[in-house]
Amino acid sequence: MSITRKEELILLSVLNLQENAYLIGIHDHLEEVTGKKVSLTSVHLPLSRLEKAGLIESYFGEATAVRGGRRKKIYKITKDGINELNAHKKINDALWGDYSKLVSR
Repeated sequence: MSITRKEELILLSVLNLQENAYLIGIHDHLEEVTGKKVSLTSVHLPLSRLEKAGLIESYFGEATAVRGGRRKKIYKITKDGINELNAHKKINDALWGDYSKLVSR
């Protein structure tokens, strides 16, 4: 499967956030890391695609008073998701290869 850059960033966010990888947590993490405004829809739709593709899975956390008794849908990366990230990292590492040597000329 080929994923988009946005999907790659979301997978990495899910991996890094662990039990805090729910819609708003992922959204806030992406805004913080990228320094750019991110819409909830631009996170929610890729999450659905990634889950359908088997790269992430979800479960519901405990209900909290802060959320009015509603439970958070928490995402977890799957083995296939890890494999997809490894494939992207390998490609990126190869393409970035000697970047520091090339730009310092």
